[in-house]
Amino acid sequence: MISEKVLVKNPSGFHLRPAGMFCQMAEGYKSKIHFNKGNNRDFNAKSILSVLGAGVMSGDEVEIICDGEDEKEALDALIELVNSGFGEKV
Repeated sequence: MISEKVLVKNPSGFHLRPAGMFCQMAEGYKSKIHFNKGNNRDFNAKSILSVLGAGVMSGDEVEIICDGEDEKEALDALIELVNSGFGEKV
């Protein structure tokens, strides 16, 4: 199991489009992938409802946790996606 914290920089946080991109990318990996935001724990990165329900806003820090055979690749890809601002102007 590996994890890393990342700062959400895009202005709208994890609204529907970025949340969908995040879930779609997570679903492409075999590893169990979830994330934490503040005191809220274990949001399932492969569930759009879970990601939207986390209420991640711009400026929030999330910890992405991956566990499985492709955990390193999954974590690297998701960190890169969040750091890219989901294609939004940051």
